Order: sequence, then C-alpha cells, then structure tokens
Amino acid sequence: MEKVIINKIKEIETKENIKILFAIESGSRAWGFPSKDSDYDVRFVYIHTVEWYLSIKEKRDVLEYPINNLLDISGWDIRKSLKLFRKMNPALLEWINSPIIYLKHSLFLEQLRELQGEYYSSKSCIYHYLNMAKSNYREYLQGENVRIKKYFYVLRPILACKWIENNNTMPPMEFEKLLESQVNDRELYNKISILLERKRLGDELDIEPRIDIINKFLDDEILYYENYVQKINNSKDLDIEILDTLFLETLKEVGRMEYTKIEGEE
Repeated sequence: MEKVIINKIKEIETKENIKILFAIESGSRAWGFPSKDSDYDVRFVYIHTVEWYLSIKEKRDVLEYPINNLLDISGWDIRKSLKLFRKMNPALLEWINSPIIYLKHSLFLEQLRELQGEYYSSKSCIYHYLNMAKSNYREYLQGENVRIKKYFYVLRPILACKWIENNNTMPPMEFEKLLESQVNDRELYNKISILLERKRLGDELDIEPRIDIINKFLDDEILYYENYVQKINNSKDLDIEILDTLFLETLKEVGRMEYTKIEGEE
C-alpha cells in the first residue's frame, strides 16, 4: 500500500504542478490502533512555483482527494501551513510528528520540528485535545451500553493532555506510548490494554456494556483539565520573520528538491 500512496502523491505533483514537501499518515494507523477496515489518512504540505505566489488573486490553498474507502488524501499549501504553525496548530503539529512518513524533503520538515521545540504552546494543544475528548465522550460513551471502540478516541486525547502537563512538549501520536507513560493505575492500565489488544486482533468492539473504571477516569480527567487549562499562560507567537525566511528559502530550493528515500521504497 505504501507504493500505491507514493505513486498517488507523485501523480498529484504532476497534475497540480506542485512539489510535496512531506506526506505522512495522520489517522488510526499512526496512532497504533487501526481496525481491519481502517483507511489510510494521508496528509501533506506542498509548495507551488514562485510565479504562483506572485499574484493578488485569492487562490485555493487546500487540495483534497477522497479517493475511495481505502485512501483519503489531502494537503495544505506551505503558506497556509506556516500561518497555522505560527499559532502552533495542534493538527499540523501532529502531521510533523507522525511516526509514518511516506515522503519527505528532510530540510523543511526538520526545520519545523526544531522550531516547534522552541515555540510550543501547551495551552492551545490542551484545548484541542480536551475539546476532542469531550465531544467524543458526550456522543459515544454515555449510558449503560456504549460504542466501546470509541474509548480510544477519548482516551488518546486525555492521555495527550496528561503528557503535555507532565512534559510541556507535543505528545507522541502512538497510543501505546501514551498509555505506558501516563497510566499508573494497574487495574485501569490492564482494562485499556485488553481493549487495545482486542482492537489490534480485529474485534469489532461495537456496542457493549460500559467499562466503569475507564468512564470514571475520563470523567475525572475531563473535569481536571477543564480547570487546569484556564491557568496556563498564553505562549508568545512565533516571530513571523523566521517563517518568512523559511518560506523564501524553500521557494528558492524547490527547483532542485530531492526526497529522502523512505525504507521500503524502490
């Protein structure tokens, strides 16, 4: 499937006359708990030629290609991406920290990672993960019988909040790393581990009785982080001149860009 994805990325480059700076996996496969029918959520950042930017005309800065049930692929223009990066947008930060990289131009991606370390905003990220957890919790995990696979879509953002509080860095995307480092209660850990193993083995994990120990943990943590996030000071925005320089340097480089070979690519 990796070869299919890489070929599709290169087709998009040719069709749109762009260069893709990096392409990653952003969904459950990157989180480490795909289902047997999970699709591939490919996200990328791209750049046009210099001439494309030399216009006062408003232009579309997003490309979307919902191919089929197996592959969902979309990307953002570099200028849109850098504007979001300046605000430490959590969705973009997950892209640049994805453990699954299909294609990359190493200089650009590594520069973003370095800047992230210096200007990371814990407040915006906790808000992002907390809202994600609350929304999924309200929708899927109320009542005596719940959509049990949705526990992962609440546990992951809550454990991400705990990571941020404890480390003040972007949390890893992989669920198992969060579980191992952020859950100390042995009974809770075992209950979550059993669910994770079932999911990896292909169990449907559909409607089942709620798991009280997990629900109590989520209730307590959501309430805690609703209060905690209010006490965090806003981080200073990244100096726009730094990102302007990165944008211009990447534009100059686009004509001679080479991709880092990913293991497994022929």
